[in-house]
Amino acid sequence: MDEAKWIGPNGSGQMDRAKWIGIKMRRPMHLSLRAAKIAISSIFVLLLAGSWGCAQTGALPPDRSKHALIIVGIAGEDSYATRFSSWKERLKRALAERLGFAADQIQVLTEKPLAGERRSTTAVIGEAVEGLRQVVSADQQVFVFVIGHGSFDGATARLNLPGPDMTAGEFAALVGSLAVERLVVVNMTSCSGEYLKLMGGPGRVLISATRSGMEQNAPKFAEHFIAALEGPAADLDRNRRLSVLEAFEYGTRLTASSYEKTGRLVTEHALIEDNGDGVGHPQAEAGDGGLARVTYLDSLPRQQAGGDPVLTKLYEERLRLEGAIEQLKGRKDRTPPEEYGAQLEKTLVEMARLNRTIRARQKR
Repeated sequence: MDEAKWIGPNGSGQMDRAKWIGIKMRRPMHLSLRAAKIAISSIFVLLLAGSWGCAQTGALPPDRSKHALIIVGIAGEDSYATRFSSWKERLKRALAERLGFAADQIQVLTEKPLAGERRSTTAVIGEAVEGLRQVVSADQQVFVFVIGHGSFDGATARLNLPGPDMTAGEFAALVGSLAVERLVVVNMTSCSGEYLKLMGGPGRVLISATRSGMEQNAPKFAEHFIAALEGPAADLDRNRRLSVLEAFEYGTRLTASSYEKTGRLVTEHALIEDNGDGVGHPQAEAGDGGLARVTYLDSLPRQQAGGDPVLTKLYEERLRLEGAIEQLKGRKDRTPPEEYGAQLEKTLVEMARLNRTIRARQKR
């Protein structure tokens, strides 16, 4: 089928695409890489046109498959203490009230803990991660957010904490021990670019506020990344969902704008790394950004399942397949063309079948 027929005479193309996928399901698929890319785009359009486009009504139940750990290091000066406290509260509120995290699955570790919080020492961070290891399952997601100051002596980066600091290597080994489907680490401290080199791996989305340990000034990135979580402005594709990539891009754009407005020299350059090679980039490029694009901070589809366990499982499987496609695309340059095409075709067929099952379930 040529591209003109694929798009359809009426311009919307949704019915034509659905029919095309149905036809492909009934006969062997022989996709070129170009056709595979078109197929991926089509499937995502169908997803957005389906249950994800439904109107949200009433309060949605929290998503028990997600856990968050917020770590706030030492402030040093009163101005930073005020700033870090504000970021912590805003972040916690956005996660619980807007993004579907269960309040009792958001842990907060900080220099001066309030009720329900704990002190952010190296030992307590270790206890918190160990506690997560005891309760999370392999199909769940863990989000780790780090706020504060970092340091770098030319060889070793450290997170500045009450008591002994934690080295980047110690942090990477500790957090990296969480065996979950998706691990998202957003390190918004100075010198945080050094952590990416140590933490890359399958299923991990890593964000740093700086590109190296040499960027040691207090970053502004946290202010703007957290702002992305607080409202719809960062939802660039208007699908009423917030991906980690969208939050990253929104945060970096506003950070750059803040420097431009003041005419000051830019002293921070945020990076994202999610293809497992430990090399971050300032935008979705060179294989990075694909997994973050389908890793969501919200849980809208899962919540919209409305307690239907079958539909919930179907939504979870769709998220898994989306992630598999993006991780495969991220490995394209390192995968033989025939193997890449075969894996992509297989996953696309699974996705098409799954979408058909979801639509049938939704009609019940």
